[in-house]
Amino acid sequence: MPTNPTIFKAYDIRGIYGADLDERTAFNLGIAFSEMRKKELNKENVTVVVARDMRLSSPQLATSLINGLEANGATVVNIGLASTPTFYFAVADGNYDGGIIVSASHNPAPYNGFKVVRHRSIPVSGETGMMTLRDEVLKLENENTIDVAKTTPEKTEEENVLADQIMHDLTFADIEKINPFKIVADPANSMGAQYLEAVFDHLPCTLVKMNWELDGSFPNHEADPLKDENLADLQKRVLDEKADFGIATDGDGDRVFFVDNEGELISQAIIRGLLAKIFLAEKPGTKVCYDIRPGRITRDLIEENGGTPILTRVGHSLIKEQTVKEGAYFAGENSGHFFLNLEIGCFEVPVIVILKLLEYFSTEINAGRAATIADIIRPYKKYFHSGEINSTVADKDAVIAALIEKYADGELNKLDGITIEYPDFWFNVRGSNTEPKLRLNLEARTKEIMEAKRDEVLGIIRG
Repeated sequence: MPTNPTIFKAYDIRGIYGADLDERTAFNLGIAFSEMRKKELNKENVTVVVARDMRLSSPQLATSLINGLEANGATVVNIGLASTPTFYFAVADGNYDGGIIVSASHNPAPYNGFKVVRHRSIPVSGETGMMTLRDEVLKLENENTIDVAKTTPEKTEEENVLADQIMHDLTFADIEKINPFKIVADPANSMGAQYLEAVFDHLPCTLVKMNWELDGSFPNHEADPLKDENLADLQKRVLDEKADFGIATDGDGDRVFFVDNEGELISQAIIRGLLAKIFLAEKPGTKVCYDIRPGRITRDLIEENGGTPILTRVGHSLIKEQTVKEGAYFAGENSGHFFLNLEIGCFEVPVIVILKLLEYFSTEINAGRAATIADIIRPYKKYFHSGEINSTVADKDAVIAALIEKYADGELNKLDGITIEYPDFWFNVRGSNTEPKLRLNLEARTKEIMEAKRDEVLGIIRG
């Protein structure tokens, strides 16, 4: 089966197992990546961390990947089943030369893929080497006839990475200040269950577990909390349990979502703004990065708390690169990725985010400023958001040009797609990297303006 070149994307490698990629893809990726790192570091040997998620095809892909790495002389540190944040921590904390995790994140069960990082867990993206890996993998595929699954790889196993990560993350919060909340968590039978279980063992909270057993067939629902239907069970359970809070994570555990005690999803823009407030209290005056999709409350809270807001393009690898470049401490993306720029590296830190929020909510409630988490969130619901709306179009560039012409009197920003701002509403329209689609995110000061302008902009996009 030939590897499909289109699986090499802007942020990772992802496709349908057995149709777009297989063990040979993994084997050749191991060779290509280890060779890339040897040349970049001018080293005879490199040490690479390998991890995998719970997908049904991940064990065999991980074995072939390790075989490929070792065939090219790399030393492998195999940490086995791990969330992507735990994998990032392992690469960065161990000061290894790079790493690859076998995962397709939140994609449905037939998919699999790879996330690839250099030292300090610096991502390999479409602009920083992913297409070089693609070309080399395809070249090797034409040359290589080795039986990729023939040998069981020699490997160094590290089994304490999760425990080390949790001990590291716990230093960022004062556990004694966290109230005995009742919390429902739904990792969707995916990797977030690992770190949720581990951190809540240290907390005074009651944890109600949903969909906890690791199962790559996703027996209950997809591991994509961006889709409303995948949050419905959690929201209902929070209400049924009379819980204080709900937590949902995605397939590889690098994105985290929160539900308040009234069963309402808390906007990521609000979560990101509150986290900015928390971290700015610890590091006054620092920069905070956030993606350009509308979420005005984030900017408000950064500025109100003395920080400098820095807009970034959309995409976890791009926002990490910008965060490091700007020397920002905290960054957040509307899709649920939250990052800290630590001494060891810059990557997603969902455990630290959960700890900081629980500590903050506890402090607010104990000080009498709110009775519940919903009360804390309510004052920040100042803006009205359309959600991300996708439209298939024949000519993305022509539609973008039409929008720029229509809204020529607005404030235009071309950082990522187009962002156009007016005093009462603002929106971003971006093209998909892989499909003939445009993505609209619009926000406004009132629901009426949001709905009217949403429909107006969609009318232009859809012609």
